[in-house]
Amino acid sequence: MKKTTQFLLLSAALLFSVVTMAQSTITGTVVGSDLNAPLPGANVIEKGTKNGTTTDFDGKFTLKTDAASGQVVISFVGYEKMTMAFNGNTDLGTITISPDNTLDEVVITGTGIIDLAEDRQTPVAVSTIKAAEIQKKIGAQDITTALVNTPSVYVAGLSGGFGDSRIAVRGFEQDNTAFLLNGQPINSMEDGRMFWSNWSGMNDVASAIQIQRGLGSSKLAISSVGGTVNFVTKSTDRREGGFVYAGIANDDYLKTTYSYSTGRNDKGWGTSFMLSHWQGDGYNEGTFGQGQTYFFSVGYTPNDKHNLNFLITGAPQWHDQNFSKSIQTYLDRGLRYNNNWGMYGNQYLTERRNFYHKPVANLNWDFNVNETTNLSTVLYASWGRGGGTGNRGNRIRTAEGRIDYNAIYAYNESVPGGTGGYFTAGGGYVTRSSMNLHSWYGLVSNLEKKLGENVTLNVGFDLRTYYGEHFRIVENFHGLNSWQENIRLRDQNNDHQTYGSFGTYKNVITMRDMAANPWTVLFAKFDEDEKIAYSNDERISYGGFFAQMEYAKDDVSVFFQGAASNQWHQRFDYYQYADQALIDGTSSQNVDNDNDGNPDPLPAGIEPGVNSEKISNFGFNVKGGGSYTINEDNKVYVNAGYYSRQPYHDNIYLNFTNQVNPLTENEKILGLEAGYSFKSQFFSANLNLYRTSWKDRVVTSSSVVDDQLQFSTNFGVEQVHQGIELDFTSKPLPQLRINGFLSIGDWVFKGEGVTQITDEEQNVISTDETDFDGGKVGDAAQFTAGIGTDVQICENFSWDADYRFYDNLYADVGAVKENLELPSYGVADTGLSYKMLLGRDKMKSLSIRANINNVFDNEYISELRTNIAAEAGDDTYEGINTANQGYFGLGRTWNLGLRYKF
Repeated sequence: MKKTTQFLLLSAALLFSVVTMAQSTITGTVVGSDLNAPLPGANVIEKGTKNGTTTDFDGKFTLKTDAASGQVVISFVGYEKMTMAFNGNTDLGTITISPDNTLDEVVITGTGIIDLAEDRQTPVAVSTIKAAEIQKKIGAQDITTALVNTPSVYVAGLSGGFGDSRIAVRGFEQDNTAFLLNGQPINSMEDGRMFWSNWSGMNDVASAIQIQRGLGSSKLAISSVGGTVNFVTKSTDRREGGFVYAGIANDDYLKTTYSYSTGRNDKGWGTSFMLSHWQGDGYNEGTFGQGQTYFFSVGYTPNDKHNLNFLITGAPQWHDQNFSKSIQTYLDRGLRYNNNWGMYGNQYLTERRNFYHKPVANLNWDFNVNETTNLSTVLYASWGRGGGTGNRGNRIRTAEGRIDYNAIYAYNESVPGGTGGYFTAGGGYVTRSSMNLHSWYGLVSNLEKKLGENVTLNVGFDLRTYYGEHFRIVENFHGLNSWQENIRLRDQNNDHQTYGSFGTYKNVITMRDMAANPWTVLFAKFDEDEKIAYSNDERISYGGFFAQMEYAKDDVSVFFQGAASNQWHQRFDYYQYADQALIDGTSSQNVDNDNDGNPDPLPAGIEPGVNSEKISNFGFNVKGGGSYTINEDNKVYVNAGYYSRQPYHDNIYLNFTNQVNPLTENEKILGLEAGYSFKSQFFSANLNLYRTSWKDRVVTSSSVVDDQLQFSTNFGVEQVHQGIELDFTSKPLPQLRINGFLSIGDWVFKGEGVTQITDEEQNVISTDETDFDGGKVGDAAQFTAGIGTDVQICENFSWDADYRFYDNLYADVGAVKENLELPSYGVADTGLSYKMLLGRDKMKSLSIRANINNVFDNEYISELRTNIAAEAGDDTYEGINTANQGYFGLGRTWNLGLRYKF
């Protein structure tokens, strides 16, 4: 018995020893090759088992296994799988995996055109937000909010409605920041503006967003002042699979998404598609919205030399809008008050609805010529159709200040005969649509050639042609049978003349159904005799050439970059100078005062000047810089650039006429920046200094005066923006990450210029010389600071929070000498994430994400459109005169999303 016991004890000890010896611990760090950054949340699975784990915030993992040897499979959405062997306790070190391209194993096409900062050795001031972060924190917000936790970035306009946000970079508004889609320019060619409601689907299709503040690394012949924001989208997935998403949020917001890919077959073909639908009531009253997103991509890789991809995507949407109001109005009627809507019986109606549909298509071709030469080319097109509604005629309001549609219908019935309202006579009311249509085609190509071990040359061209149409039509007659108004004509001096009067020369608009619908407008046709108020088109053509040379060896890199471009502009006015049919010198509106059976000739001084003078503008930019790597942890850089930038189309022609504006000329921008970066195992930081001088620019702002929208435009403006930026990431504990940023700016106007006030009908109200020397630049906080934390509570379960503080924020009133400073404020956001790995190979997953924005429901003014000073006896709110117009920021909001990946 004793021997038996000893034998059993010895056997147990031996068995324990064998098991203990067989247990292995595998460690490592997973890094993405595209951004050379850790990949948190990457899957690490022991091959052939269900045993697995995920990487932490720094891309690190520890996996225990009973096997003495074997293989682990490392995978991450948007990257190729990697299989690595282990033998006993193994430290796999840094494991670098290459992108298929983010969002579900996609393939980046046009790699030579998508100018990510990492493609160049010489650094720039840059922040990158990848798909996982976008999907985690965006929720029901605009894509612009993905950038709020980066230095020198201010996002405003969220209170206007879905997609109405704006973004400023280093104090420069978004018409002076270059926005690119896979390297293709997407700012409006007319005025440089961005309308984020047209890009509501970007949340679903973006694989990464990279913001390059200041000079940036883009090689295109674009002259961005504030910086460059590049949206990198998915193309065609390499593997079969997809995802299903469902999300809800405050104010009855709902979103659903389905995506699927066939994967690439043996012949190199693959197809991916995605469909999404969203709808919601909006945070403020009367800001309902609804939209869809579609994405379709076909890829073909015949061999190692060629890779082609065609995609088409669009985000048709409509959303009702909220305009700025006086602070006193908000205090009296509530912070969610909106006076742009009303009821007709039990039917909700709005005066202000934006609706648009902008399909975007491109064909990418990557050609690996040889080991030292690569060619990337993209052919693209977009077709924008839609507009925004507003009032035309006599608006009637309720006692609460909203639109009284019951009274309007009753009033329209009182119009003589009930057959029409005459705008110039002040009778009747209709809802009009200001239509903006365009067709845009472009071709961009870049050739990269390695001239030696240390020298790389890039050369390429950028061609674009754009045709835009602008006019108004009647969207809702509100009981009228038609709408009539006198046409405005201009003489050869571009002065207003009214040709005809009521009953002689009139534009008759017959009744037809033209609902503000983004799907029906895509294929709608509009006759010239249906158009009211104005009707003008423009053609803008663009040709640019760019080149970059970079030398990099050991610890030193230098680069030089140059670009030149020419733009051609022409305007076609079919309304102010003459109706479309007046080109032949006669009226076609059946004006026959002499009863001779023929249309009367045009009066003296009226010319059929439909076509403007064709304008040609040349511009260029040069950039250069260098960097020095002090040691493995420390690097410094300096960059400089000079731009001679052509004015936008809308600034070339004077007062919305065909007359060339003598005040516009090329804008001159000089940018200087320097930076220092530190990177260690537990802490990394970037410090940037910048100074940008900008001369001969044009500044536009808007406000509501006497219940009507007005625009203020400053010509000949000079601005100087200088500041310092800091961002950092720290990992004091394996389960804790802390990140933060700080930006301190000094942005002012210099000198004097010309200020012009116009109304929504494009009439000039006043033109004055203005002194704005020393005035503060508004619409963006000149001091911003933020701190955030990400805590891994347990495996696959994490909590994060961010706090942002804004100060030195001034009113958005254009160039003025005495601007108004808004009260400082802070906002806190928080969220929880949980990811469950599913399936035998753990390649399927179920993720749950919950966000709360503005956790403490902080009440604050996010922007002002006027700068009325507070005098003794005035009513004030936190020291601000309550007569000022603007927006309060959103209060507490929330969203919850569920994503199943298969």
